[in-house]
Amino acid sequence: MAREKNGKNEHWESNLGVVLAVAGSAVGLGNFLRFPGQVATYGGGAFMIPYFISMLLVAIPIAWSEWALGRRGGRDGYHSLPGIYRAAGNGKTFWAASGGLVALVPTGICMFYIFVEAWCLLYALQYLGGCLRPLGIEFSFFPTVDSGFKLGDSASYEAAFANFVGMNGDGSLFQNFFKSPVVLATFACAAANFTLVYCGIAKGIERFCKIATPLLLLCSALVILRVATLGNPTGVEGQSFVDGLGFMWNPSRPLLDESGAVVGQTSVWTALANPEVWLAATSHIFFSASLCVGAIATYASYVKPNKDIALSSLTAVSANGFCEVALGGLMTIPAAVMFLGVANSESFASTFTMGFIVLPNVFGLMPGGEFFGFFFFSLLFIAGITSSVSQAQPAVAWTKEALGLSRGASVALTAAVALTGTAIVCWYTKNAAALDAFDFWIATFMPFVVVFLQTALAAWVWGADKMTAELDRGAKTRVPRCFGFVIKYLTTPYLALVFAFWCFKNGSGRLAGVAQNPVELKIVLFLVATGAALIWLTIRASKRWNVEEEATRERDVKNETSDVSA
Repeated sequence: MAREKNGKNEHWESNLGVVLAVAGSAVGLGNFLRFPGQVATYGGGAFMIPYFISMLLVAIPIAWSEWALGRRGGRDGYHSLPGIYRAAGNGKTFWAASGGLVALVPTGICMFYIFVEAWCLLYALQYLGGCLRPLGIEFSFFPTVDSGFKLGDSASYEAAFANFVGMNGDGSLFQNFFKSPVVLATFACAAANFTLVYCGIAKGIERFCKIATPLLLLCSALVILRVATLGNPTGVEGQSFVDGLGFMWNPSRPLLDESGAVVGQTSVWTALANPEVWLAATSHIFFSASLCVGAIATYASYVKPNKDIALSSLTAVSANGFCEVALGGLMTIPAAVMFLGVANSESFASTFTMGFIVLPNVFGLMPGGEFFGFFFFSLLFIAGITSSVSQAQPAVAWTKEALGLSRGASVALTAAVALTGTAIVCWYTKNAAALDAFDFWIATFMPFVVVFLQTALAAWVWGADKMTAELDRGAKTRVPRCFGFVIKYLTTPYLALVFAFWCFKNGSGRLAGVAQNPVELKIVLFLVATGAALIWLTIRASKRWNVEEEATRERDVKNETSDVSA
């Protein structure tokens, strides 16, 4: 099936639409759950220093390069990652195959992200049941839990969550398949995602993001306003809203004794001397800003050649940072400190405990907690949908271009592949083994692999001058002239240093863990097989594109000759 040039096919209706879509892609569960957990784990304000350095040195330059690559591919009629990479790589099959490997990332993210969206949806409905109880309406999605979510202590919330998501045993969610709320909600979320993608860029994704993003901000504002007006609800010294802000922004971490009393402060230099803090900050920037996962380049390929992408890119990165720091941080960390204290900060250090164990405990203690719990998990659900839709679109674009399928067939095939991975995640739920494996290899490890391929392509093969010129085309603001130098000689070495440190410190242990963990080994083999299939099919597609382009050139030459003869 021949490609159509940008302008004859799909495109965004407005600059606002693409900014909201890209921001929606970036603003997800990482902003409201993972970021607060990272801050709690790595020293509060001490984590924020490498975080902002990574924002300037990594997020903005890499985002600019992805937008430029995407629109470059779109001008040649490509919207899939292999096509985009091939267009910038002078038609070389190697770069098309590299794009096929990169396409594994958004496809893999869809596989596990949809499952977590189902949790958020059911948590929101559970709290809604508590809000509607005074009206005589009762419903619950948790075994042995009444409408609402008031269980009394952290251990009860942890047990309810583990039972809810099947952490007690593999296959437990399928024991009563047609009555399992989590399984049914997972399929409902998958249907919502792929329906939006099927509706197209402008009529589906853009229109949804124009509604969802304001709703996301409204839910955030309501929860933050409630948290900020609580003051010191427990009356315990050191557990006020201001103390929560101090925990987040103070570069010196409180030093506690065995009883949990604060006896001093740790030095900020001690925290910054730990390379893991820099690794965590950089990894999180990739995760939260949706860098090197395919969404930005694919979305940018639908931007018209004369429209701005330089300011739009900067706006999208800034919006993600704002939602992460000003919204995600303010609504979670102060609330947890107010009700649980600084001594329990380690207990809300991970994504799952922060979002699904600690915060329900906080809402259970908070006046009007069921109402604000409903808004918080509605916020997470909306953020999850906007992110997962952005991962589904690159996969659909690859299927459509590489296999020459119609949009409907592409969506159906992509959904089938994604749901295969989702089924694996839903089955191997014991201790969240499958979810953790997908999250690490797809959302943490692979973006580092992608960034080196993508930076080499954009800065050296395509060329920094051409990349800058693409950003300047229709730009409302020009990117700094040192942009090419920064991405070549500052961003790339910085990322190489961080990745090398991870490999030195954790690489061998992680590989040994794969060999000893049957579930993770199966998932790695599944991902390797999927990636190999994507590369093989992409190479075949690239050869077909070569034939099509050669036929087009011959036709153009023949037409020119005929015109001259006439």
